Amino acid sequence: MTEHRAKPGVKWWAVPLIALVVVLAVPLGMVLLVLSGLLSVVLHVAIWTLWCLRGRSVLLVYSDSPVWGDYIRERFLPYFQQRAVVLNWSERQRWQFSLARVAFFHFGGAREFNPLAVVFRPFHRTRTFRFWQPFRDWKHGRPETLATMERELFEVAGIVRPAA
Repeated sequence: MTEHRAKPGVKWWAVPLIALVVVLAVPLGMVLLVLSGLLSVVLHVAIWTLWCLRGRSVLLVYSDSPVWGDYIRERFLPYFQQRAVVLNWSERQRWQFSLARVAFFHFGGAREFNPLAVVFRPFHRTRTFRFWQPFRDWKHGRPETLATMERELFEVAGIVRPAA
C-alpha cells in the first residue's frame, strides 16, 4: 500500500505576514534611501564650503603600514600638504568627531578603504581612489597599477609634480 502524505504548503499565517513585512519595509527602505541621498548632498555642500573654498580638495587616508606608509609619506604628503585633509588610520582611536571623519566613513565604505584618496570638486563628481589593491600588486612586483592610479589621482587633484 502506498501512503499518501499531504504536501507541505504555505501556512495560513505566512501570506499576511509577508504582506505586512512588504507594507512596512518598502516605505522604510524609501525613507532610508532619501535620507542617505540627503546626507550625501549635505556632506558635499559642507565639504565644498568648508574645504574647497579654503584650498583643500582632497581627503587622504593612509596608515603606518610597512607596505605603503613610507611610500605615501614620501610621494604623496609633500605634494598634498596644503591641498589635503589627512587622516592616519593607525591613529583612529584619537580621531575626534569631524567633517573629515564623517566624509571618510561615507566615501570610504567598508572595503579597501585604506589607503584612500577622495577628490572633491564643486559641482563635479567626487572621485574616490582606493589604493589597497594597487599597493598589493606593487608589493608583489607589479607596479603598473599603482603608477597609473597615482598619476590619475594627481591629475584629477590638479597637482603637478616635477619630473623624476
